[in-house]
Amino acid sequence: MAIKYGSKVQTTLNSSSMADMVFLLLIFMLLATTLINPHALRLVLPQSTNQITDKPITTVEISSDLRFYVAGEEVPFSRLEETLRARVAHLEEPLVSLRADQSVPVGEVVKVYNIAKDNRFKLILETRPF
Repeated sequence: MAIKYGSKVQTTLNSSSMADMVFLLLIFMLLATTLINPHALRLVLPQSTNQITDKPITTVEISSDLRFYVAGEEVPFSRLEETLRARVAHLEEPLVSLRADQSVPVGEVVKVYNIAKDNRFKLILETRPF
């Protein structure tokens, strides 16, 4: 007669706690990414009904006190063209996004448009939806 021992090792893995951890990490990442503000400057953008979804290579921002920023770094207007050329030198058809505060005079926006035209950049003006 064969003797059977009652202590067998289970070879299965209980993954319910692993699923809980993945779910908690997913919630954390969703909450953390919604709290990140990609635009550091507080600009009141003009309103428009037309919105495009192209991804710009870099962003030019003009604050209400007429300071120019390229990708979040302040740049004097005299070096704006040089800085933009350096950022998009490796591309054939670069797309640059312009974010100008609503109170910025049109002449300042036109200066940036002229830089884009002279260097054959595609420039889009960011607006906020109605």
